[in-house]
Amino acid sequence: MDHYFTNNQNLKSEIKEINYAYNGIDFVFLSDNGVFSKSHIDYGSRLLVETFMKSKPISGSVLDVGCGYGFIGITAGKLLDSNVTLVDVNKRALHLAKMNLDKNKVVGKIIESNAYENVSSKYDYIITNPPVRAGKKVLLDILIGAKEHLNKDGTLWYVLRKDQGAKSIEKTLEEYYVVEIMEKSKGFYIFCCKSIDNTA
Repeated sequence: MDHYFTNNQNLKSEIKEINYAYNGIDFVFLSDNGVFSKSHIDYGSRLLVETFMKSKPISGSVLDVGCGYGFIGITAGKLLDSNVTLVDVNKRALHLAKMNLDKNKVVGKIIESNAYENVSSKYDYIITNPPVRAGKKVLLDILIGAKEHLNKDGTLWYVLRKDQGAKSIEKTLEEYYVVEIMEKSKGFYIFCCKSIDNTA
């Protein structure tokens, strides 16, 4: 079975538009077959962005890992008036993300990368709805690997469902970060992590 983190060149393209609004600011996203949550904005992603914005972040560089068509990074980037970097392994997702950057007038760049393989910069915010179906190793590579790509005082924000092992993953991450649960809703947990090195 093909998942949204694989590249299937034979998949028929059926581009559709998805609308989203936050605090009176409208967004339009192009989506397609073969990408995560192709027909609507995923509840976890929306909760992640809205919880992040409620924390009153200041403008800073944003990295969206496993970006799909770019909802999280583009929304955060536009609301913060910040530069954004969108990373994914799925070529179709990255093609859509590029179009969505332009469509929503957000300054940013696209990197094809397996987790941080091709990422060399550091960021103020790393925000991710990680691809749980890709397996626990990929999930932990993204969440633990963020530590090497955060600026001093930078934060990692992520969403996981309770039934996807949110609590056990939290325990694992406590070796690397100070981890805080920022929101819980409909089985989704929103976490904010700050590197232990930066909290001394």
